[in-house]
Amino acid sequence: MNQEAQFWIETIALWQPVRSAFLFAWGAGDPLWLLMAKRLFLLMPLGAIALGYWTSVLSVPTIVVRAKRRTFVSLVLVTWWDLARAIFTFWGGVLRLAIRFMISLLGVCQMLVVGLWAVIQELVAMPFRMIRSVGSNVLQPGVPWIAVAMTAFWCVFEATIFTYVMTSLVIDTLSNLAGTQMTETAVRIPLFLFMLFIVLGSYAVLSTWAAALKSRDWPTIIKIGVVELVAMFVEVVFLYREFVDALVPWFAQHTSGNFDLGIVGTLAIAGVTWLGLRSLTWFLFASVGTPTMMAIIQRQGVGNRDTAGEARPAFRLFSENFAGQLRNEFQWVGAEGERLLEAFLVPPMQVVAAALNFVTLLVSNRHFIDLPLQKVEDFKDARLLVAELNNARIRKAA
Repeated sequence: MNQEAQFWIETIALWQPVRSAFLFAWGAGDPLWLLMAKRLFLLMPLGAIALGYWTSVLSVPTIVVRAKRRTFVSLVLVTWWDLARAIFTFWGGVLRLAIRFMISLLGVCQMLVVGLWAVIQELVAMPFRMIRSVGSNVLQPGVPWIAVAMTAFWCVFEATIFTYVMTSLVIDTLSNLAGTQMTETAVRIPLFLFMLFIVLGSYAVLSTWAAALKSRDWPTIIKIGVVELVAMFVEVVFLYREFVDALVPWFAQHTSGNFDLGIVGTLAIAGVTWLGLRSLTWFLFASVGTPTMMAIIQRQGVGNRDTAGEARPAFRLFSENFAGQLRNEFQWVGAEGERLLEAFLVPPMQVVAAALNFVTLLVSNRHFIDLPLQKVEDFKDARLLVAELNNARIRKAA
């Protein structure tokens, strides 16, 4: 290439002005803030303008051979208008992105403060909601858990008392049988379990006898009645008698020492004590709690099957208002993230799309992307754009 041709090419292409403009926009040697500002605001628009100018210059000779010259010239002018609008939108988009980022940051801070306050409120109100849920379940028909808990507590309490009362007697008896002195630690735990089984079995026999009386099954009533008498005899003779023996010094103190209760009186008072305690606990809670405990042990299931299909309000760790507020906050975070992403991507992509429209206008006589771009969804897939260009070329050839 001779010097004259190179001169005219560089002159028409505005090579020196464009080169100087790029060097100015690059800002080498400038302060950091000025360098960043130039590269942010000038580098991309300058590249788009240079590409648009060069493609426009190359398009001028092709006007002669084009079929629709007026349409092509109009498209060139429209493309320059789109580029100018995209550049100003890009400059305004930087400010919009900064404002949107500040709004998002303030929104996140507000969400954290309000969310922390809401969590504190939920933690404070959680025990009250739990109490209300438990109270609602207690008032509704269903498994009598209170009676079950009271029955279990009474059995443990009674077994503990019997263990304390019978420990010395059992130690003496076992020591005489074994020939060695037994310790309280080695005796009390097995003795407590044994007493617990006796008390539970006593209530189980009483519950079965009550069920037989309700169904008027006389053979069962007689058999369970005999078993209940044996159980009462065992408890009265071996357990409740110890209470009466502990009260003998008190009786003697109030009768000037001339008091002899005798075996009959001792067993009578022990039997009345057993009957009184069993009656009080049975009519208060054991009549309901014992059948439920037996059903659990026998794996027969508990609860009223007639109300099994009814929906009951389940206890939730957090209230419905808090869950709804949490969902709204997550939705806001997602929507705000989409808006922040659009504010970051759409302005520069419009400049890129406007510059590419010059190239496709030169090659295929049509725009590559329709402007303006409003949101990220307007960014078409590359395969779709190629298919549109191919379809346009096929229609033009036809």
